[in-house]
Amino acid sequence: MANLNLKEKEARTFDAIVVGTGVSGGWAAKELCEAGLNTLVLDRGRNVKHVEDYKTASLDPWDMEFKGRLTREELKDKPKQSRSGSPKRKETAHYFVNDLEHPYNEDKPFDWIRGYHVGGRSIMWGRQSYRLSDLDFTANLTDGHGIDWPIRYKDIAPWYDYVESHAGISGNRDGIPQLPDGQFMPPFELNCVELAVKQGIEKAFPERNLIIGRTANITVAKDHRGKCMGRARCNRGCPYGAAYSSQSATLPYAEKTGNMTLRPNSVVSQILYDADSGKAKGVLVIDKETKEEIEYYSKIVFLNASTVGSTAILLHSKSDRFPDGMGNDSGELGHNLMDHAMGAGAGGTVEGFEDRYFYGRRPTGFYIPRFRNLNRATRRKDYLRGFGYQGGAGRSNWSRGEKSFDFGADFKEQMFKPGPWSIGMGGFGECLPYHDNRMYLDYDKKDQWGQPTVTFDAEFKDNERSMCKDIGESAGEMLEAAGVKNVGIRCNITNIGLGIHEMGTARMGRDPRTSVLNPYNQIHAVPNVFVTDGACMTSAACQNPSLTYMALTARAAEFAVKQLKNNNI
Repeated sequence: MANLNLKEKEARTFDAIVVGTGVSGGWAAKELCEAGLNTLVLDRGRNVKHVEDYKTASLDPWDMEFKGRLTREELKDKPKQSRSGSPKRKETAHYFVNDLEHPYNEDKPFDWIRGYHVGGRSIMWGRQSYRLSDLDFTANLTDGHGIDWPIRYKDIAPWYDYVESHAGISGNRDGIPQLPDGQFMPPFELNCVELAVKQGIEKAFPERNLIIGRTANITVAKDHRGKCMGRARCNRGCPYGAAYSSQSATLPYAEKTGNMTLRPNSVVSQILYDADSGKAKGVLVIDKETKEEIEYYSKIVFLNASTVGSTAILLHSKSDRFPDGMGNDSGELGHNLMDHAMGAGAGGTVEGFEDRYFYGRRPTGFYIPRFRNLNRATRRKDYLRGFGYQGGAGRSNWSRGEKSFDFGADFKEQMFKPGPWSIGMGGFGECLPYHDNRMYLDYDKKDQWGQPTVTFDAEFKDNERSMCKDIGESAGEMLEAAGVKNVGIRCNITNIGLGIHEMGTARMGRDPRTSVLNPYNQIHAVPNVFVTDGACMTSAACQNPSLTYMALTARAAEFAVKQLKNNNI
């Protein structure tokens, strides 16, 4: 790379660099820019502008070819993601990567669901937003799996308050110890069947609760964001800004400060290490379109490229000091890969509400918080940790007749009426942190930008399989106790990765010999590099994790700014 003159180097020098613009990267950009830092924000994908680029946000099925279904030819670009069904609709397929252009490898099956664009998966996520509790932050210490978290609930609780108040989380204050309450906007409502099933479950099982799902959809207008219109088209990009995304809720605030320089189409190859200072000096970027290599410099780096993306960058950031990847003194970098176990649950039909319906398309369902292994009374002998359920009830519509061989006036008349009520729920089970569940880089198989590709060597094990058996059976017993008919249970388990909650691989901890990051998400040996996305997680809990990423990011950003101003980094 040619030597830069002073003027050129100054143009590429910033106070801070943020790598990634998803849920955590958006928060890093907002917090650092609002603290007055001149911040370069990088994303490897194209720019997606709020409202302007939500091309399918208001389309109905009949507005799209083949009613929105992708053709076999279109699915050829997504052979691995097509296993899961995630990109099989035209209204969202453009947010998911082309597997052929972005290859990865599998020693064991792993469904890696990605979106490479500004905003990342913050556009497509399910927005379920739940706090972890001390039950989760002490789990590793209690049962001896993994290492102890270096923080407790009290350390992050004020930051949950902070990010909830800004992001806008709708929900009830339910008073459930293992699922702490937060700063909520008015909730959505359970429908009539869900209320009836709630009463039946809670009567039969007093220690179990069915609540409305807490979701990052604002129900009261806030700043430039309009309230939720109940369209349930959130993952297409919400033109009202009600659904939380980086485009609606964090990047506009960063941009407003005048301190953000956003550079899309920037593939970060590695973090540059300065041996004399023992700190990072910046990042090496490959322009996605021209493939030109460019160095950018900064005082601090926030790595928010997603669990796998951030760890891949660290593993590739090799030097004499870090021959196995930046910050990898412990040998734990790339290990302890976790996701939530899915596939198990139950469903059935509900009678007696044929004269009732529901209004609108609510953007959330119900949630049943963890009720296993909370105490001696709820302890299981066949597995550790626990699970929660997400589900919903509704009435079928005309599409129930698509495969019918009936015809005639009577059939047509029936199709104009709502079908029977049904209810279903599926579990999210906690995966233990296993050292041998890992990702690593393959330097013999490189992508079109000359970067080593990721290989996954991870799987769910006996603990998760036993848990999924209980998830299905417990779901069935609850529905039957609530009077649901024709109950069918599933005790399946999907490939790891399909939960789209990949975590771990650069875990937090107290001891540099067993962890990569300290309690403030700093790399132990490189104090001006912070990792605050899912890579930092020390255990998985069973709650959707994105709210925790937000809180950890805001907390780390405040710490980083103070350390920078005090010349400690």
